[in-house]
Amino acid sequence: MRSFSPADQILFGLMNASLLFTIAYWILGFDRQFATGFAIEDGPVEYGTALMLLVSALVLAWQALRQFRLGQTLAGVCLVVYALIFVFGTGEEISWGQRIFGLETPDYLMERNYQEEITLHNIVVGGKQLTKTVFGGGLTVAILLYLLALPALYVKSAVVTRLADRLAVPVPLWRHGIMGVGASVVMLVVDIPRQWEVYELVFSLLTVSIFLAPANLAAFGRRKAT
Repeated sequence: MRSFSPADQILFGLMNASLLFTIAYWILGFDRQFATGFAIEDGPVEYGTALMLLVSALVLAWQALRQFRLGQTLAGVCLVVYALIFVFGTGEEISWGQRIFGLETPDYLMERNYQEEITLHNIVVGGKQLTKTVFGGGLTVAILLYLLALPALYVKSAVVTRLADRLAVPVPLWRHGIMGVGASVVMLVVDIPRQWEVYELVFSLLTVSIFLAPANLAAFGRRKAT
C-alpha cells in the first residue's frame, strides 16, 4: 500500500477532524451551535469546500499542461474539461462571489432560484430543485461508484484500464474509497442541521488527494511514490 505523503497526512487529518467535530456536536446536542457556527453559510466549512474545489481545478490544470507538453493531446483536453467542472463547482459553492462582492441577483434567477441567489444548482425546474435531482442522491451514488467501483475495475479489466488512462481519469486509491464510505455512514447516522456541508468538504478534500497522486500515476507520466 502506498504510504501517506505529507499532503495526504494533512488532507486526511482535515477530513477526520471535520467528521469527528460533526459527530461531537451531534452527540452533545449542539445543533444550533453547529448550524450557526462550524457549518454556517459563508463559514469555514463552506469556504473550505470552495477552496479545495479550486485547488482540485488547479491540480487538474497543472496535469493538463503536463500532458500537452508530453504530446498527449486527448488526455490534456480531458483534464481541461475536468478542471472546468471543478471551477464551476467552486463558483456554485460561493454563489459566484455574490455575497463577497455584494452582487444583485438577476430577475430571471430571482424568480426561479429558491434561495434567490446567483447559482444554477438551486434553480427550480418543473417544480423540482436541481439540487435534489441532478445534484442530489444520484450524484452521491456516482461519486461512491467512482471511489469504489473504478479502482476495482481498473485492476481487473484491461478495457477499463486503457480507457481510464487514455482519458486521463485520476483513479482513486482504496483509502479514498474507505474515507468516502466512512463519511457517508456518518451522514446517515448523524442528524444535525447543515451536516451535508461537511460531507461536501470531505469530498472536496478527497478530490485534491486523488488528483495529486492517483493510483494510475504512470498514465500521467509520473512515478508512483514508495
